[in-house]
Amino acid sequence: MSEWQAKRFWEKTTVKASDAGFAVLLDHRPLRTPAKSKFLVPTEKMALEIAKEWDAQTENIDPMTMPMTRTANAAIDKVKHQHSEVSGLIAAYGETDLLCYRANEPEKLIERQNAAWDPLLDWAAEKMDAPLNTGKGIVFVQQDQNSLDKLKSRVKNLDEFQLSAFYDLVALSGSLIIGFATIENFLPPAELWHRSRIDEDWQIEKWGEDEEAMEAILVKKQGFEHAANFYFLCK
Repeated sequence: MSEWQAKRFWEKTTVKASDAGFAVLLDHRPLRTPAKSKFLVPTEKMALEIAKEWDAQTENIDPMTMPMTRTANAAIDKVKHQHSEVSGLIAAYGETDLLCYRANEPEKLIERQNAAWDPLLDWAAEKMDAPLNTGKGIVFVQQDQNSLDKLKSRVKNLDEFQLSAFYDLVALSGSLIIGFATIENFLPPAELWHRSRIDEDWQIEKWGEDEEAMEAILVKKQGFEHAANFYFLCK
């Protein structure tokens, strides 16, 4: 038996502004979240992108083709009500940030890590007043609590829409600093994603590509780029 799919029931998709935000209308019916909350997003440009996703649906509605809608739903139904917990989870990445754990060998990998990651840590120290320590191997690196507190404060100041995107930027890259560098436009998202992949790319060069693994990497890369795009639509 084939799985039931919701059918397209509307003809026209539009956007409507209000004091509370921007709504997406299916004909004259305002969109609701899966939890039946009002679907209101912070900017017109975000609402227009979401409207495009709904307008592109054909006979059957496929949520997997609507990443903007899914992220906005998560922000409204989940992150808004669990902001403290979510921000705490993300801020904790600063305690074990990818950029702080360096290889012992070989020298070429060490050079790549230094070239890619040192500028990011220098930027965090200068622009966010949050210097982080680095170490060799997998031994835990103790960070200055003052730096961690400053980073955590910045995370807590993000609203639910920004936080939803920021969560993916950090979780997919493994680095709180890369997440901040993305939203602060320190470098383009594609370059920051590349810098998060130094270790993995080294292993691929050494052992070769695995088709299944490469497909998983592509999905993560697309998720990272989507998160960056969603964040920039918040403003």
